[in-house]
Amino acid sequence: MSAEEDFKQVGAELADLGVRISRMMGRPALKDQAGKVFASLQRDGAMVFRLVRETPEHAAALRLAGARLFDPSGQGREMKDWVVVPHASAGQWTDLAEAALSRPR
Repeated sequence: MSAEEDFKQVGAELADLGVRISRMMGRPALKDQAGKVFASLQRDGAMVFRLVRETPEHAAALRLAGARLFDPSGQGREMKDWVVVPHASAGQWTDLAEAALSRPR
């Protein structure tokens, strides 16, 4: 499947938890019931998740091949609670999205 199809599947799997697919800065995003974004699909087909630093899920996500901290500016200003996970690890996206949804914001 394409990254966009995998993203939509994650949204569908979490719909029963009140998750909806929306957009943030022109990119597809997952929002919780309060309308807060906790995951987004990037142009390169990776997904970024708000996992909260120093949690087991954050550490596990960073151990995935190609995963890294999110730097939206590309200028070394990483958002340390957000982890970018490449499409190659799309099999982990639903679990990571559930973890991101469950973390307080």
